[in-house]
Amino acid sequence: MMDIKQLLERALRFEFLTQEEGVYLYNNASTAELTFTANELRKIQVPHGKVTWQIDRNVNTTNVCIANCKFCNFFRRPGHPDSYITDIETYKQKIEETFLYGGDQLLLQGGHHPDLGLSFYTTLFKQLKELYPTLKLHALGPPEIAHVCKLEGLSHTEVLKALKESGLDSLPGAGAEILNDRVRRLISKGKCGGQEWLKIMESAHQLNISSSATMMFGHIETIEERFEHLVWIREVQEKKPPESDGFIAFIPWPFQDDGTLLKKVRGITNTTTSEEYIRMIALSRIMLPNIKNIQASWLTVGKKTAQVCLHAGANDFGSIMIEENVVSAAGAPHRFTSQSIQKAIQEAGFEPQLRNQKYQWRETPAHMEEQVIDY
Repeated sequence: MMDIKQLLERALRFEFLTQEEGVYLYNNASTAELTFTANELRKIQVPHGKVTWQIDRNVNTTNVCIANCKFCNFFRRPGHPDSYITDIETYKQKIEETFLYGGDQLLLQGGHHPDLGLSFYTTLFKQLKELYPTLKLHALGPPEIAHVCKLEGLSHTEVLKALKESGLDSLPGAGAEILNDRVRRLISKGKCGGQEWLKIMESAHQLNISSSATMMFGHIETIEERFEHLVWIREVQEKKPPESDGFIAFIPWPFQDDGTLLKKVRGITNTTTSEEYIRMIALSRIMLPNIKNIQASWLTVGKKTAQVCLHAGANDFGSIMIEENVVSAAGAPHRFTSQSIQKAIQEAGFEPQLRNQKYQWRETPAHMEEQVIDY
């Protein structure tokens, strides 16, 4: 018989709890016990006590995708009248706006376009870096890397190395969803399998490309599969070279169901309560002692729940997301400006600190335009 107190004491010693032990805590520990333990771990791992945030913009290279994920409303099939590939003039406009708002980075993602191979991305990255040498490119998730590898017949390392040499700064944790392939076959059959996702991240870390890890939960996965996901993430982090950050942050968020095929065809809805999300944030901190930063997904859960998460193990509020199209297309309604995100952090009892993608602190620009949100 497992003992909650002993498990949490082990967690406070930064021991790795097993999948089964994590499931036991999820099912049996009180929210107060979990949040207290996670908050204590956060104080040790992030002793400055500040809550970090970022200014960046999510720009989509293309909305053409053949992966056919059942939770995505953003993609269009090849040849669809609404399909597009973003042109360089659009990038220039969006980057210059991002700089005006105080941002320093593009999160560049798109779909599995059947005609866009490695040369498309290396040419684009080089062009953007030539035009804007200070711009950071947080670009392409593992499924997109896997897609390019298949188109080109190249290894993960070969593709990642070419992208890094062309200007890639870091790799988003996109496309993880739940890493168990039972789930992936049902919700994202056209994407790479969970083990390939993990191997791509391992290859990126070997090249000293830092990355983030994510989990989209609250759909068809079991609780056991959630904790299997956390253990697999932790295992990849253990393999990173000493000079690499590896997974610099972990971001869990609940499935957004509005208008998705999962909801329309299978009747799967997002039933994640605020308390369940807070518990998963706490358990992410407890299960991932080798990942320093845990981010609360205000975009999907809203300000109030995200503020509570700052007392439950989270130390980061993510980006104001000057632009975000994918998760929003499935119903995520929440928005922040640079002023309102700092106010929300202060209301929760913390000092806000602007950061870059590597979690290095930035000075808040003295002169920057405030984004106007159009609801």
